[in-house]
Amino acid sequence: MGEEIFYWLALSLTPGVGGIFIKRLLDRFGTPESVFQAPLEELLQIEGLGEKVAREIQKGPVEKKVEKELYLLKEVGGKIMTIKDDSYPNRLKEIYDPPPLLYIRGDLKGEDELAVAIVGSRKTTPYGRWITEKMGQELARHGITIVSGMARGIDSHAHWGALSGGGRTVAVLGSGVDVVYPPENRNLYKRIIDQGAVLSEFPMSSPPEGGHFPKRNRIISGLSIGVVVVQAGMESGSLITANYALEQGREVFAVPGNVGSDSSRGTHQLIKDGAKLVESSEDILEEVLPQWRKEKEVPQDVERPVRDITEEEKVLYEQLGETPLHIDALIRESRFDPGKVSSLLLNLELKGLISQWPGKCFSKKL
Repeated sequence: MGEEIFYWLALSLTPGVGGIFIKRLLDRFGTPESVFQAPLEELLQIEGLGEKVAREIQKGPVEKKVEKELYLLKEVGGKIMTIKDDSYPNRLKEIYDPPPLLYIRGDLKGEDELAVAIVGSRKTTPYGRWITEKMGQELARHGITIVSGMARGIDSHAHWGALSGGGRTVAVLGSGVDVVYPPENRNLYKRIIDQGAVLSEFPMSSPPEGGHFPKRNRIISGLSIGVVVVQAGMESGSLITANYALEQGREVFAVPGNVGSDSSRGTHQLIKDGAKLVESSEDILEEVLPQWRKEKEVPQDVERPVRDITEEEKVLYEQLGETPLHIDALIRESRFDPGKVSSLLLNLELKGLISQWPGKCFSKKL
């Protein structure tokens, strides 16, 4: 953690300075260190920044506060990512009020740009748990990172689904990254760190206060191409996530439930309002994959002729279709050893016949 991180943390911990003010201050002064050196009269020129907050900034960094934060982060093996870092998620950077810095345990990777959020009620039914885990597992097998909030109910089952599918998953917390909430999710929390990332914009040891959760929901949708809502009542916090998704220009999907059930009213209202009704992971894939291809400018020409292909390559090629398939499925179906499959896939890619997607997934090149 360098000197630059020290000032980022100091600014974020200054009373009254939130994400919007940090953005305005950086737009004006360039760096957090320059903000602390700015004259009072220039600080007061920042839109909405009153004299009380300006004088808090003028007091300068509270060194003990920052050092404690860095110590607690080091104790859990965490790190900080700022919005100026190259590794900061591009999709999240695009929203109206992106978090200026993120506390992270585990790793955010480039492949996590292809992500879908799955959220829903804390009170679930057997059907809700089953469909959530099934979708999470199937999407993960197609190389899609599953994002959720690690809350009780649907969120937890979305993470477990991704983990059981051998994929990546990201949990966005309404507390500090060193606070496991709910406490019964301790094992899930550890698994997510191993197979993805746990992240938060809140300082270390921040408790899971009620006001934190609506705020963190904009990050859940901000990281994702689309948001899937499963089992949500009319007062469900997952509807807040869906609203953020709409504001951010993301796709919104809703899984229908039993007519008349309180836990279905929110999702059914979303469908009435224009959310896409989904019954399977295929319904989600057919929406998000074309968008991902468009973003990455993957050419969609006429199908390429298959020439100069060996019999072994043909075995793998014929297993593939337009929807990406994980390498483990190809190994299982072909019964070739993993090294052989990797080599054959490389040959097919070099011949321009297949495309590799995030998370070791492959499809025919169209």
